[in-house]
Amino acid sequence: MKSLIVALSSALILSACAAPATRISTGLQRYGLDEQRADCVGTRLQDDLSLGQLQQLGKAAAAYRKGDTNPGVLTVGDLLRVAGELKDPAIALAVGKAAAGCGVLP
Repeated sequence: MKSLIVALSSALILSACAAPATRISTGLQRYGLDEQRADCVGTRLQDDLSLGQLQQLGKAAAAYRKGDTNPGVLTVGDLLRVAGELKDPAIALAVGKAAAGCGVLP
């Protein structure tokens, strides 16, 4: 029983670690980025940013689309602009590095 609890705890910890990259990738794919590059960006952002920073970026990106005439499209340029407007320069740097490293520059 104890080994089952340890195994389940480990699985939950691992799934919690992987979730941000998956959520980022899924969101970017919804906005039209191909799966390979979306996965790359998601993984890099997860590696470079804290959960709090990822949440800030996600909220800012969602707010950026409100009232837009074409809310289904979020370009990499939009994401870079949103990241640059946040008070945390590490977020903008991480988004720029991820975009460049994954070949999704505007």
